[in-house]
Amino acid sequence: MSVKDPAKDACLSVCFRCKPEGWRGDAEARRPGADLADAIETKAARRGIDLEVLRDVRRMSQCKRPCVIAFSHPENFTYLFGDLDPAHDAPAIIDAFLLYGAKPDGFMERIERPEALQAGILGRLPRLACGARQVERRLAAVHAT
Repeated sequence: MSVKDPAKDACLSVCFRCKPEGWRGDAEARRPGADLADAIETKAARRGIDLEVLRDVRRMSQCKRPCVIAFSHPENFTYLFGDLDPAHDAPAIIDAFLLYGAKPDGFMERIERPEALQAGILGRLPRLACGARQVERRLAAVHAT
């Protein structure tokens, strides 16, 4: 099974420079974010999932909430998650990414996401097209004259 089929143009990004507070490695040492990326690749391969859409990102600027991943697609919401554990959360990340790819607009209800990606959400951003409406329209304002 290939993630490319259900997710179409979806991308899974992992910050490979993430490190938890108090981490004491030197500036160029391998960091926990890289361990998370490796764990995601390993778990996906064991499940027969081709993660050719996995993208390593040098910095995602969420240093207070490492380890950080993002799900993105040109036509869908973008999700940003942090506080992930490289030793435990790779299966949940893969499950959530498959769910994201299966949704027509990428919208995932909190309850649908694996537990590690319920509490660790940092943001859900609308697609880049400025004219796009997603989820629902806001009620029209009533202006007093």
